[in-house]
This record gives sequence, C-alpha cells and structure tokens, in this order.
Amino acid sequence: MKLGSFFIDGQPTFGAVVDDAVVDLGARLGQRFADLRALLTADGGLEEARRCLATTDPSIALDQLVHRPVIPNPGKIFCIGVNYADHLEETKIRKAAHPTVFLRYPESQVGHEQPLLLPPESTRFDFEGEVAVIIGHGGRRISPADAWRHIAGYSCYNDGSMRDWQFHTTQWTPGKNFAASGAFGPWMTSADELDPSRRPLTLTTRLNGTVVQQSDTSLLIFDIPELIAYCSTILPLAPGDVIVTGTPGGVGMARTPPLFMQVGDVVEVEVAGIGVLRNRVEAERAG
Repeated sequence: MKLGSFFIDGQPTFGAVVDDAVVDLGARLGQRFADLRALLTADGGLEEARRCLATTDPSIALDQLVHRPVIPNPGKIFCIGVNYADHLEETKIRKAAHPTVFLRYPESQVGHEQPLLLPPESTRFDFEGEVAVIIGHGGRRISPADAWRHIAGYSCYNDGSMRDWQFHTTQWTPGKNFAASGAFGPWMTSADELDPSRRPLTLTTRLNGTVVQQSDTSLLIFDIPELIAYCSTILPLAPGDVIVTGTPGGVGMARTPPLFMQVGDVVEVEVAGIGVLRNRVEAERAG
C-alpha cells in the first residue's frame, strides 16, 4: 500500500495511491484520523485504510492534486550523516564508532513536484538522495532484533544541503534546515510490501536526467535496525517519526569541479519499490 499526504481542492488530506490516482482516505476516514500521522498512531489504522482501499475506487488523478511531504507534521526527523562507505571516503571524514545524527525541521522540507528553494545567502546547494524510514510503532530503547516491526514504511528523501552554511562551524544544523531545501515523497510504501532485510532498496539520484548517485541499502555502514535502536535510545520514537538513513557517494561538493544545484535544475531521487521524488530548483525571494 502506498500512502501519501496531499492538498485536494486546496484542502489538506491523505490517501492511498493506486497507479495514477488516489483514494481520498481523508474524505472517508477523516472523522477518525486527522492526517496520515494520526492514522499511523491509531491501533488498527493501517488495517482500516486497507479495508477502505479494498471497497473504494481511486477517484482523484495524481495530476489533480498537490503533494505534501509524506508526513507533513512529524514529531522528529532524525538524519544520519556519512552512512555509506563511498561517501565517507569522498568527504575524508573519519569513520565514527556511532551514527552521526542531526535533526531537520518540518519547515525545511517540501513534497514531490514542489520547488526546492535556493536562498540568496547560499551558492552551494547540494543534492543528497536518501531512503527515509517512517516509524509505525513507537518505543524506547528498541533492540535491533525488534526494529523491523516498528517500521510503517519507506519513502524517498532529498536531504538538500547548503554546504557553505553547513560548514560555518562543526554543527551542521544551519546548512540542513533552510526553508524548503529538502524533499520528502512522493509517498510511502508500507513495510508489508518492502523488506530491505531480504532485498536491499536500490537508490538512484539524477540531476537534469544524469545519474549522480547510485547505491543500495545493503551498503549502509549502520543499517536500519541499528539506526532505530540508536535513535530510540535518545528519545522515544513515535508513529510518524522519520529516520533519513544517509546518502551514498557522488554528492556535488566532493566532485571536481563541484556540482551544485542551480535555479532551473530538476533533481530526482528514485527508490525501487517506492517511486520517484522529483523537484525543480527555484530562487527564494528575499524578504
């Protein structure tokens, strides 16, 4: 099942994607679930969505709606840095004994087909294609052995980074949180349809149609269960929380010459079994 968050006729809602159309679950289930995060939080929410999907034909074409981030209002967005060996090598960062964790805020991300904004303060806007994990069952100090059952699904993520601001100091938060600099979508594929423990998720990033990153989740330094265990040790994980698992080698800042996103560029992040997250870069208006 593919689930996403949208605007339909200007109203926020959520739904299930079937081919090129959507079942508006918000219209059918909105009295019980305010949004997709609430659906994931409720006991039996996903099962109720499946029952609704089985008895309702998709009626809204994808080109008739506006995509929002998959979870527009996550309580936490944990992002993992330098979590592929080739990215570790190209950045010349020493391998750490524990995951490198930083946080993003919801205001820093947009949905599929929504513009990524290049602010006037930066000239080094980099792409970072990643796999995002959406939590379905919360918990504290989750063991790696139990981690898979806490996952609701997976999505594509572009951890767009203002590299000049990222490296103002040793703290990465500024460069990772400019408004509308990251993208999350187009939807999530539920964990019952994807199992990275058996078949790794293939990740591809394209800039203006050219492949710039390609890898799969078998090459993560800290795998998905380790990340869930580590992050849930810091704070309890809750349904709708997001863990962005890291980007592979090929980022723009490590190339000679550097390759940064410019106004008018189109960046795509594709994960097999999920879909393609596509965004165009636009200039942010100052003020």
